[in-house]
Order: sequence, then structure tokens, then C-alpha cells
Amino acid sequence: MTLRLICCLCFFLAAPLSAENSVPDPAPAHPELRPVLDDFGGMPGLTALMDTFMEIMLEDPRLRPFFEHTENDRIKRQLAEQFCVILGGDCVYTGRDMVESHNGSIIDRADFNALVEDLQIAMDRHNIPFRSQNKLLAILAPMHREVITPKAE
Repeated sequence: MTLRLICCLCFFLAAPLSAENSVPDPAPAHPELRPVLDDFGGMPGLTALMDTFMEIMLEDPRLRPFFEHTENDRIKRQLAEQFCVILGGDCVYTGRDMVESHNGSIIDRADFNALVEDLQIAMDRHNIPFRSQNKLLAILAPMHREVITPKAE
């Protein structure tokens, strides 16, 4: 499994499935990565990326069940917020932490890998430089332990 595959499920279903929200720190902000945020197009670029990403996931039969009955607009908004904060932007993340967001979900390595593939497709469609993709994924990578459920492994 590549680093890119291991990195991405960390934000899988990042938004809560209920209306309750707390405001945790999604991951430490990295102000030194502000140029990477610029490569993503800032918050407008992240918002557009999440629109594409959600479309791809809803078309993917492996991931559709996770997203077809959720509040996709909120998920997209919170993923954009989370990425913006992580990349040193002046944003506020309004979602829950990864453990709380995924509590009760059954997410295994195959789900994780499918999500990574779809994210890669979305980032490539938005012409995000490969090096910037990898910098974001390297920050997100440690969060995968909070997403893949122990029972599924």
C-alpha cells in the first residue's frame, strides 16, 4: 500500500452524521504550508475540489453507500475547512474529531483505498501539483488510525 493510499481515509466521512457539532482541532495547522494551500487554490479551490470529490465518490459503487444518505453539503464544507486549517489557512474547522465522526461506522482497508483513489482523481482533475498533494497527505496520514475500525481489520 502506498503512502497516498494510507494517508487519505483520515478524513473519510470527516463530517458528522448528526447535526451535533463540536469544534476540535482537526490536526495541527502548518503555517509553513501556506504556499501549498495556494496550490490548492485557497478556500475557493478546496471548495471546488470537494464538489468534484463528492461527485466521484457518489459515482463509485464502493463508496456510494457511505455518502448517498448523508448531508453531503456539510461533509464537503467541513472537509474544505479541515484541509484549509491544516494547510495554515485562516479558516475554522466546524466538524468533529475523527474518532467521534467515525464511531459506529465499519470502515476497512478496502474502503480506505477506494477513497484514496477517488481523492487522487479529484486532485488530478484540479491540476493540483503532485508535490502539494503529497504534502497534504503526509499531514493527514497519522489520522488513518482513527478512521479504520478495529473490527474491520
